[in-house]
Amino acid sequence: MSELRLSEIWIYPVKSLGGIRLDQAKVLEKGLEYDRRWMLVDENGVFMTQRTTPAMALFKLRLEDEELRIVFSPQSIVHSPQSIVHSIPLHSDIGEREGHFTIWNDSVVACEVNKDTSAWFSEILGLKCKLVHFPEKNSRAVDPNYKVNDEHVSLADAYPFLVLGQPSLDYLNSKLAQPLPMNRFRPNFVFTGGEANEEDTWRNFTIGNNRFVGVKACSRCVLTTVNQDTAEKGDEPLRTLATYRKKENKILFGQNLVSVDHQHVNEGDLIAIQTRS
Repeated sequence: MSELRLSEIWIYPVKSLGGIRLDQAKVLEKGLEYDRRWMLVDENGVFMTQRTTPAMALFKLRLEDEELRIVFSPQSIVHSPQSIVHSIPLHSDIGEREGHFTIWNDSVVACEVNKDTSAWFSEILGLKCKLVHFPEKNSRAVDPNYKVNDEHVSLADAYPFLVLGQPSLDYLNSKLAQPLPMNRFRPNFVFTGGEANEEDTWRNFTIGNNRFVGVKACSRCVLTTVNQDTAEKGDEPLRTLATYRKKENKILFGQNLVSVDHQHVNEGDLIAIQTRS
């Protein structure tokens, strides 16, 4: 079997907006540094995603000079003259803007970034919303049925990290009329080597010197059907995945993780499997 190697590292600073590829990243308990520490909420304080607002796919992000640069373009061309750009600080105090917001079944304490940023998103999306920040010290426990050491998670759906193998996507694409890019599945870690869907079996393993534990297969939703360049919805990949990745009425693709160590991971790191489930 070929060696397993970390080939891509991704963070998604604002939940359900575009991702940022990194050469290296700092591993924190709640997820990679800056990963899903912000989210948009509607006027009722409930989290928003591409599931119901697919236009969120058209916001592209990058890290620049201690700021998070957010670029919106209907054509999804980041450097287009028509692009609209907004920046927020990577680090800010919570202060009096703190409030309670809902993500799935959780109520989290977060804070509105600022009124101007909320107004900017509201104008572009055509609905009243706020951008809120989830401070590192605030709590949101992972499902107790899958915890290892009482871990907490950021504003990701349920777990701090997601790994998906390039062989898994290659196998899926071999079944599709039009191949899909990895960005449909929003992993933090992509790896090369091994076999399709082998990440299902990973329990204890290392990426470089950082230990991780595979806790639960990732169930996929309609967000995977949104084209990240155009915000258009289709029926793939769920239709095809359902033919061979469906279990107990859920479509599974990728593995959710928690971390044991909190060091750095680097693109190119070797992955070593200690135990499998």
